[in-house]
Amino acid sequence: MPKICDLIAEKAKAGEDWVSYEFFPPRTEQGVKNLVARFERMKNARQPLFCDMTWGAGGSTSELTMDLTLKMKAMGLEPNMHLTCTNVERKDVIKALQTCKDNDVRNIVALRGDPPHGQEKWEATEGGFECALDLVKFIRREHGDYFCLSVAGYPEGHPDTIVHVGDDETKLSASERTRCRVTDEDGQRKVYVCPDATFKLEMDYLKKKVDAGADAIITQMFFDANTYGAFLKACRKHGINVPVIPGIMLVQAAGGFRKMTAMCKTRVPAAVKESVDAKADNDVALKAYGVDLGVQISHELLAVGAPGLHFYTLNLDKTTLAIAKRVADDRASSRTARDWLKAAALAAGAAVLVALLRRK
Repeated sequence: MPKICDLIAEKAKAGEDWVSYEFFPPRTEQGVKNLVARFERMKNARQPLFCDMTWGAGGSTSELTMDLTLKMKAMGLEPNMHLTCTNVERKDVIKALQTCKDNDVRNIVALRGDPPHGQEKWEATEGGFECALDLVKFIRREHGDYFCLSVAGYPEGHPDTIVHVGDDETKLSASERTRCRVTDEDGQRKVYVCPDATFKLEMDYLKKKVDAGADAIITQMFFDANTYGAFLKACRKHGINVPVIPGIMLVQAAGGFRKMTAMCKTRVPAAVKESVDAKADNDVALKAYGVDLGVQISHELLAVGAPGLHFYTLNLDKTTLAIAKRVADDRASSRTARDWLKAAALAAGAAVLVALLRRK
């Protein structure tokens, strides 16, 4: 099976963009059956370049993650399996990597992982790994370049480093304003941001992961394409030249949207917040808005240099496919229009040349 980094390079050489999907292991047997059916539907609707399968908080779904990863491969999809340091001993990592190798799964997302459920602070497992950098170094040392390794990137800063800085974002630097979160909590305006000095340390750490052998970066969610654009520029400025893949979270339910953005301390543009609030009680209208927003952000991301579009599907297919189809149709129409204009310009030029020759 090919490595994702090679597939991305081939697409870039051909001037083609692409989509990829992320899924998580369901909690029930019926949920698993439903998800496998979605794999097939989504593959047939628009073939993804690859599909992520998450590891589960605290390593809680590691066996199911592996099972679903192998099911993806058997169905002709390119799996990109998450592997975390949380509640995972070194021997478990060794076993997981060997199982992937035995089954020709060549793509891994190396992550620190979230704390186990009910535990606020992340702690390393005895005999395990301290962070994603350790995991990347270990995989490279043990397996050379067999695996394509992706790592996480945080355009707004890691949630652990985003702090309350007052109530006035105009006091922030220009770069801080591209990633700050502004909220109204019980009538009190609050501004949260990863300060520039801390953000630089995050970029330094990301550079270490890439220097240690990471082949690609998949970003945390965001709802402002300019935030991704600023992060991409910051990566290049730091000498990080691997593909930076934007992770796109879908808006499908107001409650889920608010919960996720609050947990991750995500910047939410005022226009997006107002639209979600206005449609919160109208499920059909909110989902339609989610598709429109996803299409808009997708076009903006491709315009600022994104290599492709990575969708956090939430294990649902309709919204993801609606966005992917509209973006593909829009871009096909745009190419057709450009080709027509080019042909028309050439024809007009030829007509002028013929006219000039006749005058002679």
